[in-house]
Amino acid sequence: MNFAHEKQQFLKKPDKSLAQGIDKAILKLCNIINKKPDYYTTSSCAGRIVLMPETGKKQERIFSAVFHEKINFNDIKKSLPSYPKTPISYIKHEPCIMHVACRTLENASRLVEAARNCGWKKSGIINIRNERVMCELNSNEILATPIADKGKMIIPENYLKILVKEANKKLDMTRKKIKNLEKALK
Repeated sequence: MNFAHEKQQFLKKPDKSLAQGIDKAILKLCNIINKKPDYYTTSSCAGRIVLMPETGKKQERIFSAVFHEKINFNDIKKSLPSYPKTPISYIKHEPCIMHVACRTLENASRLVEAARNCGWKKSGIINIRNERVMCELNSNEILATPIADKGKMIIPENYLKILVKEANKKLDMTRKKIKNLEKALK
């Protein structure tokens, strides 16, 4: 199967993500990439703030709350699980990430260089097979801190307010990097 046909078939598939669609904040960037004949996106996330219990199982991702926009202190407080079997809960900021199929190694190298120049520092080529090179574009604004145990806060409220402020700041930084890459790829 050639790259153009594979791209056409992939972009017709229904979205299998939990969100059931592309995050609004990264949609324009996905469209810019998908309009180029030598690239198509296979997955993306615009970055998010999550409240998540630690399950101890690597593949199991259970979220108490997911926010794709800025949050406030009360958003986190009211999202804490209240049942006693809940393990340690974390507040996390997860940065933007995209997986992009590229026609050639040269196309992939150009895309990775553009992403890195726009602040997506953890970007690289992750797979080369047949007629496709796969890139992962990833930013680096990460925050992960335990805040509760069995639904009860284990940190002072003032510290949680600082974490919320930091998570929002990282979300803003992520959004700026998305906009910068949009401009670079136009």
